[in-house]
Formats: sequence, C-alpha cells, structure tokens
Amino acid sequence: MAKIHINIGSNQNREANIAGAMDYLRLNFTIIKISDIFESPAEGFDGDDFYNVGVNASTQLSVEDVNAVLKNIEKTFGRDRIQPKFSSRLIDLDLVTYDDAVDADANLPRDDILKYSFVLAPLAQLSGGEIHPLTNQTYQQLWQSFQTDNQFELSQYNIEKILP
Repeated sequence: MAKIHINIGSNQNREANIAGAMDYLRLNFTIIKISDIFESPAEGFDGDDFYNVGVNASTQLSVEDVNAVLKNIEKTFGRDRIQPKFSSRLIDLDLVTYDDAVDADANLPRDDILKYSFVLAPLAQLSGGEIHPLTNQTYQQLWQSFQTDNQFELSQYNIEKILP
C-alpha cells in the first residue's frame, strides 16, 4: 500500500465543500490522518480566502488512478478545469506525495510544496519527520526555513471546525 498526501482547497462554501470532499476521499482511500485547517488569502487573484486541509491516506491505486479519482471528485463538485490556474475554487484536490516517488510527469513530489505555505504547512504537520526526496530535508525543516524566508498570511484552525 502506498502512503499518499492529498491537499484539499476551497474558497467557495469552504466548510461544506471540504467536508463533502472528505466523505468521497473516505470512500476511495484509507484515511490515516487529517491536518488542521489552514486559511490563506487567494493567491494570484482577488477572491475570498481559501481553506486548505492536508490528508494522509493509504491506497493500492497507482498514481494515475489516484489522480483520476481526485479529478472525478472535483467534477462531482462542479469543478471547471477550464478556469485559469489562479481563480476561485469550489474544490481543489491535489496529490502532493505518493510514497517517496519522484516523477516529473506526475509532478511528484508536487512542486507547490516548496512554493506555498498552504501546501507545506499541512504536510509538515502530518508528515514533518518524512524526507522530501529532492531536497533531502524533512518537511518540518522545510517548513521552518519557509517561515524564516517568506512573508505570508496563514491562520490555523482545528479540523473539528469542519469535521466533528
């Protein structure tokens, strides 16, 4: 079984959409742990703040099949993939890591880990001691460096705000 990390993001009807996405994730994967909620301003456009939640899960599915499941869940929620990259999202599900796989075609590990606090923070919270296969640093070390080197806004809330 592969250990995967999925990032869930939403800035439209955030609580309901993330809770609903979690229901679908539970149907398709074995959930190991769920991060706190990380709230951040919209990145690259004017819009409502995003909630992001990290999910560690296990699966027997291939990378391609995991991505297909995530896209199907997004489609169920009405996600329009024609929208610009930086735009409001009903739901956004990204495969961030798949074991310690390095696959440029599948964007693994996802390059957003090193770019955005809302991807790295949940990953560091759930898998802080694990090593990023390209940097050879733990996710906790990366998060500590990120906090030192970058300016960003990020608020943290207990996941029970959405999932009792």
